[in-house]
Amino acid sequence: MAGRHTGLAAAIFLLACLGAGAHAQQPEAAVPAAPAEPAPQQVPATLVESIQIGLSTDRISITSDFSGADLTIFGALDNADPLINRQGRYDVIVVLEGPMRPIVVRKKERVLGVWINTDSESFVSAPASYSVATTRALQDITDQNNFRQLALGTDNIYIAPLDRTGDPAKIDEFEAALRGLKRTSGLYSENIGGVQFLTQSLFRATLRLAPNVPVGTHKARAFLFKNGIFMKESSAQLAIQKAGFEQTLFRFANTNGFAYGVLSVLLAIVIGWLGRVIFRRD
Repeated sequence: MAGRHTGLAAAIFLLACLGAGAHAQQPEAAVPAAPAEPAPQQVPATLVESIQIGLSTDRISITSDFSGADLTIFGALDNADPLINRQGRYDVIVVLEGPMRPIVVRKKERVLGVWINTDSESFVSAPASYSVATTRALQDITDQNNFRQLALGTDNIYIAPLDRTGDPAKIDEFEAALRGLKRTSGLYSENIGGVQFLTQSLFRATLRLAPNVPVGTHKARAFLFKNGIFMKESSAQLAIQKAGFEQTLFRFANTNGFAYGVLSVLLAIVIGWLGRVIFRRD
């Protein structure tokens, strides 16, 4: 009896093992993979407006009969917003800045019936000329703080005094006098409305060259404003030089200063002697 029970138990154990092995060999059901999330679409970055200017020539020659001229500069806006453009909220300021030169401003007063220099102030550098053209009045483009930060406009040009520790009131007085003298001579000028848009992206700027415009390398700069906010700046260089006999004389005076001085004195003596001979009264 015990042997029968023992054989039965062994048979049950063997069947259980075979069933377990058969169950382990069954492949597991495949779990469906979760659908992949679509990749986020790349939103194109907002295009920033920029400005470009071009000069028809990089060199201007002037002669002795030069009486001033209008200089035309063309430019274009890149990536301009059509809506902003239709609203007229783009503004352009174009500047032609002459070479930087040291300058001394002197104050004359009448003393005992004679005008003499009583005081002076030296400045390290100041633009020899400065011409501005704008789309509209400066106060309608942006606020005064922006003009000061950009040193833009005849009232905001930075003029460095030689003695920075001097009396501020005196420096301001002579600086204002310098700006006034430059405006009177036509070397500092502003042309409100001198920038006109020909299309939505092309514009033309007209700048005035004074009869006494200095020779040297001038810098043309264009500033773009959008809704009163400064956006971009572009620049180009322009060389102004004398032509003909004036250029030869100018070059000789700069390269041979002593000889030029001697010849000038001799020429003055000869002219004086000829004048005495021609207009001599017997």
